[in-house]
Order: sequence, then C-alpha cells, then structure tokens
Amino acid sequence: MKLKKLVSLILAAAMTLALVSCGAVSVDGEKAGGTDTSAAATETAGDGSVGMSISTLNNPFFVTLSEGATAKAKEAGVNLITVDAGDDSAKQASDIEDLISKNISVLIVNPVDSDAVAPAVEDAIEKGIKVIAVDRVVNGVDVDCSIASDNVAGAKMATEYLVETVGEGAKTAELEGVNGASATIDRGQGFHEVADEKLNVVASQTANFNRAEGMTVMENMLQANSDIQCVFAHNDEMALGAVEAVAGKDILIAGFDATDDAIEAIKEGKMAATVAQKPDLMGATAVETAQKLIAGETVEKSIPVEVKLITKDNVDE
Repeated sequence: MKLKKLVSLILAAAMTLALVSCGAVSVDGEKAGGTDTSAAATETAGDGSVGMSISTLNNPFFVTLSEGATAKAKEAGVNLITVDAGDDSAKQASDIEDLISKNISVLIVNPVDSDAVAPAVEDAIEKGIKVIAVDRVVNGVDVDCSIASDNVAGAKMATEYLVETVGEGAKTAELEGVNGASATIDRGQGFHEVADEKLNVVASQTANFNRAEGMTVMENMLQANSDIQCVFAHNDEMALGAVEAVAGKDILIAGFDATDDAIEAIKEGKMAATVAQKPDLMGATAVETAQKLIAGETVEKSIPVEVKLITKDNVDE
C-alpha cells in the first residue's frame, strides 16, 4: 500500500511539473500562454513604498517641495522615505542605491546633476522600480514621468522684465546654478535667448544655487565690473546673496523660485523680480503620480507646473 501511494505521489508531481513547464498554468491558476497577462505581470516591483532623493534640503525651495510630498504621503497613507543628497552627486547615487535596497516601488528623484544621476536611476529601472523626476530631468534615461516648471519660459520672463526696466544694452551679470543641472541649463537658455540680443552680458559664473556663494561671486563680479546695472540669478538663494553683495547700490536683481525671503526682498525693494513656481504642488503631484504607478495606472510622461513673474506690482497678490 505504501509503495502504491508513493508511486501515485511521484506521478502527480511529474504531471504538475510538466504542466508548469509547458505554460499551462500560472502561479495564480490562470491559463498561461507565451505572454503573461496576469495582474502580477503589471504590478510595480517592491513593497509599495516610495523613495524620494532630494538634491538638497539646504534650500527653501526644496524644503517646500519635500514638505508638499510628505503632507500628501501622510494624507494618502503612503510610506515615503526621503533622503538628502546635500548637493553631492556621488552621495545622491549612493542614496538611490540604498533606497533600491529598501525594496521601494517608486523612486522620486530631484537630481543634483542630471547626467551624473543617470546610472543610479537606470539601476532602479532595471529592478522594476518606477521613476519620477521632479524639477530637473534625468538626462539620457526614459523615466516614467517628469514633473517640472517651464524653466526656459520663466527665465525669459525675468530677463525681459530687466530689459523693460533698465533698458537695452544694460551691463548684466548672470549667476548660474549647479553645473550639469537641467534647471541651470534651461534657465541659462531662457536668459541668453533674450540677453544675448538685448543686454550686454559682462559676467557669467556659477554660484551653485547657494546664497553664500552668490554673495562671494557677485562681489568678485563687481570688482571687475563696477558699473553692472542688473543681475539675473538662476535661483533666489543666489539672488539674495547678490543683494548682500551690492549693499544698496542701484542694481536690479531678478531671481527664480519665489521663496519667502525673495518675496520679502521684493516688498522691501531689494530685489526686482522672481519667478514663482509651486514646489509644494510639485511634491504633492509626485506622490499622487507614484500612487497611480503603483496601482498600474497610465500617467502622463510630462506634467508641467505653471510659472509666474513676481514684481513689486503684483507681489501682494
């Protein structure tokens, strides 16, 4: 009897193995063919958590972006893991690899450097993790969604305002952002599309989106060109550094981001203009989009966030 039972078990196991190897059944009991159409095949990898790599939390703009994402995640019951790259592209790559090891389903990335971050993002994609780029793109990588302001249009708005206010041919300085960041590239493009034709650009130098560096670079520019009439900074932190450097001189300064400090500087007449983005909305939209990706929904490849020029004329609105 025992021998017959053993033979029966062996035969049953062999038949099951044959069925599975021929693709006759899948793990959920549905019929399987050459293409797996089961729900499991469309699910996102990971445990449903979302990792967010921020370029730096030493900048009010990205703090607000992070706060918007955190608030939405809490509201939606999403497990959000946020890491700060501290404006260090090597640290960001390491942070992303660490997030991958935590079995996340979606990576939200705000690159320090749009080129340098690409290999780490590709690693995430290879492991089935969905990727959303926020504020800055990931160069050379086909991510699932990019959420950003129109940086080119915003920079053109600010530069055109400088032309209208100071006049064509005015001596102008440009404070550039982090080299390689897509925001730096796009804002520089928008600035030069106007400035190269209507202004006299006497100095362009990076200050790495940093207020202290913005002050130092601006001081050096003024030593070389004491008659600078206006400044376009790729973000408000550098613009505010320039405000400190000009020390009350009649120099018009425009920034980008519309941070609280920049708005206050415009009200006080220390800055001429800034370009308003909505970083909290960017963060919240990124988490909402991550939820959709986890649920297997289709999302837009690009989600634009509107920009608006803020000057003394509308700063109180």
